[in-house]
Amino acid sequence: MSEPHSPAFDTDILIAGGGLAGATLALALAHRLPQLRVTVVEAFPLSPDARPEDYQPSYDARSTALAWGSRLIYDDLGLWSALSPHATPIRRIHVSDRGRFGATRLSAEEHGQDALGYVVDNRLLGLALMRALGEQPAVSWKAPAKVVGVEPLSEGVTARLEQDDESSSLTARCLVVADGGRSGLREQLGFNVETSEYGQNALIANVTFSNPHDFVAYERFTDAGPLALLPRGKPGRAGREAALVWTLADAALEETLALDDGERLARLQARFGWRLGRFVKMGECAHYPLTLTTVQEAVRPGIVLVGNAAHTLHPVAGQGFNLALRGLMTLVEAFEQATASARPLGDIAVLQGYQARHRQDQRDTVRFSDSLIQIFGHHSRALSAARDAGLVGLDLVPGARRWFARRAMGLGPNAAGRSAGKRS
Repeated sequence: MSEPHSPAFDTDILIAGGGLAGATLALALAHRLPQLRVTVVEAFPLSPDARPEDYQPSYDARSTALAWGSRLIYDDLGLWSALSPHATPIRRIHVSDRGRFGATRLSAEEHGQDALGYVVDNRLLGLALMRALGEQPAVSWKAPAKVVGVEPLSEGVTARLEQDDESSSLTARCLVVADGGRSGLREQLGFNVETSEYGQNALIANVTFSNPHDFVAYERFTDAGPLALLPRGKPGRAGREAALVWTLADAALEETLALDDGERLARLQARFGWRLGRFVKMGECAHYPLTLTTVQEAVRPGIVLVGNAAHTLHPVAGQGFNLALRGLMTLVEAFEQATASARPLGDIAVLQGYQARHRQDQRDTVRFSDSLIQIFGHHSRALSAARDAGLVGLDLVPGARRWFARRAMGLGPNAAGRSAGKRS
């Protein structure tokens, strides 16, 4: 039984934030609940005529690592065909501890798959989502626009919008806050945010080296923090480019940014080593402080936080966006169940049910990512020896390596996205 539309509501689902998370949720709702009206409010102008097939990647394009489970989600939503020609597969992952003998290697071949994950340019992913959403008549956009205030209703909310220097209001059965880790709307609504500072920063850049990457992603733990290289390039040919995530303390970040190009490459070479030959180029650098941010109660009557507005992770294991995707699909399932039983979409029991199902996945993923930082962040001789034994153990024991690989692929036992899990 479908929930009847009420003339008292302008839209069924209002999504504040049209980035990767918000746009993915809109597409999932259009596929799974096409009878619902979805409105997306995005602060930045959009280019509805831009097409993913016309995308020309730049050297400095920022990218996202999509786990295998996330690839299956986008496949189910009909988006993977647009992404796959530009998605660089991660066929192996090499995890090591700098200066120690311990290492582990994960391989897609062990799992009978083409890849453990993929590296996709953010802009390409955004263009593909915009193109797909443009074909969904139940999804409407307001951009550039912002949600600047929210008032509760008995079975939904009234949102105050600002667009083109004009104010308006919109009523919705449920408001989904998807405006990112620095969510101004989350702050305005007074959600309690718990933040742990790592005392580190992520320096992001694309780099070129002399040897082909052979579609291997590297996670290198050093005494100054983890360093990751994710392969980039055309899917059918092993290139010599990678997306770099370099963890640096505040002072080290300032020193590194002050270096000239050659000095910065030499410092990177010293931290990573020579597995990929000589580093020959580093592109434009960006950086941001690293924190673990969670919102324990991310739902209220008629309101739910998703994506980075609900949780941000250390990028060490590349799990943040993949966790967000699984959460989005769990939320869609909750809306499906509510619609089938004619319950209000913003009913607190509906949203709490979503949160309970997603919370275990969130806790497991946070524990997985955070434990890597804690374990590899200490440098006592005894702990270093234990790390070596652990990494060697993962490499030698198939069951342990499979567990680690499934976490990395976003296919943990408590992960959402059940349709993806069934196909793995």
